[in-house]
Amino acid sequence: MLKKSKRQVTAYWLVVNGSDVWIQDKCIPFGCADSLGHGLEQAIDSAIRIGWYEGHPVYWLNDSDIDSELPMLSLRALLYLPEALFLLVSKAVQYGHMTQTMRFCGCCGGRNSFNHNQLAMQCQQCRTLHYPRIFPCIIVAVRKENQILLAQHPRHKGNMYTVIAGFLEVGETLEQCVAREVKEETGIDIQNIQYFGSQPWAFPSSMMMGFVAEYQGGDIKPDYNELSDAKWCDYDDLPEVAPHGTIARSLIDATVETIKDSNS
Repeated sequence: MLKKSKRQVTAYWLVVNGSDVWIQDKCIPFGCADSLGHGLEQAIDSAIRIGWYEGHPVYWLNDSDIDSELPMLSLRALLYLPEALFLLVSKAVQYGHMTQTMRFCGCCGGRNSFNHNQLAMQCQQCRTLHYPRIFPCIIVAVRKENQILLAQHPRHKGNMYTVIAGFLEVGETLEQCVAREVKEETGIDIQNIQYFGSQPWAFPSSMMMGFVAEYQGGDIKPDYNELSDAKWCDYDDLPEVAPHGTIARSLIDATVETIKDSNS
């Protein structure tokens, strides 16, 4: 009965391959497994419910469980999705990444298999559970009077600018990481570091923790090993910036609004 009910339940289906996700008509496939086809009904036993969206279950599958070749789209191209659904897609991508990169135990070298109850990989020899790895990162918008600090990264396409970001190191606080990353990448000192918000960022398994800060001193000296450019930008004359749906864009928009409020 369980197998039959899962086949017939109306649900969202997240089939992932790396950072790519199965998409139909720019939407996450929605319906029952039997009606959606593509061999989904044969892979139903591998489907794992990872949450709910608008009252319907959300199931995750790796595309290796599906016989058909499915139309896939990069997670980066799905920022137009509602935030709650985008976060569930991110979760599926991270679970998929876990199953592909944690096949062997880091403690004894034994073979791992997926533990359905814990949503983790478990060693078949020493029984150690290995949960999805999460890499903590900071991202910060720095204000200097009516300007915001923006940087361009070699990996970004076009002429897009964004705020400073970097990975947390062992033994440092988030605030220390914020100050260090800004100093290392741009050469300036900051003050009044305040928490803003967070966003899971499944590329492949980061947690972005956002901050705002104020300029304290120093001249911009970009680290060209990390950046293509860094500069102060007037709040009302910004270059192309990070897209909506990213915490980077939220930080930029919030900083612009703060400057506007201070000038009113």
